[in-house]
Amino acid sequence: MPDDMPPLKIVFGSTPEMVSIRQKLESVAPTEIPVLIQGESGTGKEVCVRMMHAFRGKTGGQLVKVSCPAIPQSLLETELFGYEKGAFTGANSTKRGRVEQADGGTLFLDEVGSLDVTVQSKLLQLLQDGTFMRVGGHDTRSIRTRLVTVANGNLQDQVRDGSFRLDFLYRINAMTIDIPPLRRRLGDIPEIVDYLLEQHAHAFRISPPPLSRSAMRWMQQYQWPGNIRQLDNLVRSYVLLGDEERLIAELSHEETDERDPIANLDVSEPISLKQVTRRATHNLERQIIMRVLRANSWNRQKTAKWLKISYRSLLYKLNDKGSEQDADKKAPSPVTVSKVPSRSGTPTAGPRLL
Repeated sequence: MPDDMPPLKIVFGSTPEMVSIRQKLESVAPTEIPVLIQGESGTGKEVCVRMMHAFRGKTGGQLVKVSCPAIPQSLLETELFGYEKGAFTGANSTKRGRVEQADGGTLFLDEVGSLDVTVQSKLLQLLQDGTFMRVGGHDTRSIRTRLVTVANGNLQDQVRDGSFRLDFLYRINAMTIDIPPLRRRLGDIPEIVDYLLEQHAHAFRISPPPLSRSAMRWMQQYQWPGNIRQLDNLVRSYVLLGDEERLIAELSHEETDERDPIANLDVSEPISLKQVTRRATHNLERQIIMRVLRANSWNRQKTAKWLKISYRSLLYKLNDKGSEQDADKKAPSPVTVSKVPSRSGTPTAGPRLL
């Protein structure tokens, strides 16, 4: 793998769904068939594209990325297909487009759902027979490139509302790979966090305190609406600030403030009133504790006094299990980071997960 890519075990983890995705990417990599990669924002779709390209080896040619929403629609056609000298005012020389640059390699269209329908039709022609014309040109050009597209939303919905061509969708999804959200691979979080901690520690040249098992448990209970990108940002903040209580508070605040145990209650089959009530009481208690913690600037001793409970009881409730002493006996070694000397300097970018 290239040096700027994370290890395979970090990208794909050990959950069956991600292991299957890795196998698909490895299988489709040597072929020329178009691939559509779908998933929520922040799930690591671009990393999967780069992994698939890397699986092709040195014979895979160049990977040329086009961020579709970042380029104005009025300029996107010339950016993709290039133009001839004199094609329009300001075209003082001939320019090769991204499509030509990807000849013999891979053309990567990010957020393909934002493409204008007119551009979709021209790309459709490229996919059908491998030919195109530069803007302002008259000569048909032939290339051999592999198209990989990425979409955050459901393209079928765009087909229904008329903003995406059905025939173009059929052309780009010869192989469709759906990347699961982080909440469906919570078991991979400890390894991902350990990796991110080490990367950010080296980048910022500081050594943060190790994360406790309690913090890791919070991370594995959280639903991560922002997926790996959100996790990465949270770990980066922790490395810089070294404040575990703030990390836990951020997770608990987002997770519990909008949760309604009654509205989300599934009554399609028999339920245990005792279990549901216990869970609802637990969530409410946790919300109250976190709110008082925030009001007291995360001072646990002061929070215990405000709640009129012992400091030991507060630790018990924060850890969501037995006493702090029992937790220390039962908990495995906390996540640690290789020690990095603190020194001034410019942070270096580590391998990306997104």
